[in-house]
Amino acid sequence: MLENIKLTDVLFLDVETAPVVHKYSQLDTTMRNMWDSKFRFQKEESPEEGYKKAGIYAEFAKIICISVGILTEDKFRVKSFYGDDEKKILTDFAALLNKHYNTKDKMLCAHNGKEFDFPFMARRMLINGVKLPKLLNIAGKKPWEIHHLDTMELWKFGDYKSYTSLNLLAAIFNIPTPKDDIDGSDVARVYWEEKNIERIVTYCQKDVLTVAQLLLRFLNQPLIDDKNISIA
Repeated sequence: MLENIKLTDVLFLDVETAPVVHKYSQLDTTMRNMWDSKFRFQKEESPEEGYKKAGIYAEFAKIICISVGILTEDKFRVKSFYGDDEKKILTDFAALLNKHYNTKDKMLCAHNGKEFDFPFMARRMLINGVKLPKLLNIAGKKPWEIHHLDTMELWKFGDYKSYTSLNLLAAIFNIPTPKDDIDGSDVARVYWEEKNIERIVTYCQKDVLTVAQLLLRFLNQPLIDDKNISIA
């Protein structure tokens, strides 16, 4: 399958999220009860302690950055949609997909995208009243009709035992690590406490580049040189 993919048709992406409210105590009564219900079987920590994980649940978190990258010959261009207005982020991203990635040859690619990025974006679009673009509207489609590439799934080769981080794969393939500042566990703190969205965007963009580099490694192709990377 991979050898038949035209890399210029692939949109590489990464999504960063943060809890809709910073602290458990800030949840309204309804959402606090919903969160408590979700954690009712957790023995290791209380619902309040578990709220540090809220950023991975689309019902309790929002998207604060979507970074995308495209390969054009030997160049890699990166663009980010980010800020506090989640609906605008999603509307602008959907417009990009509708305009440039609306045909059957186009694909999305992310690391662990099938488990996180793609469904998270689709769920938050529905919550925000944004019409799903064709590439994210997968209801009723057969597996071969869903044009989603997942570098973690490709690395599994059918093995379902464990999660393999992008950072680990970058290390073993000698790809410059994207985790040289913050990692995913820091995003909520940087967003809510430091209020430093630009730092999160930089982190997100590095992940997008690493996903593209990893796919190139899977294809036994040369990595993208730093001088050929541009940020819109």
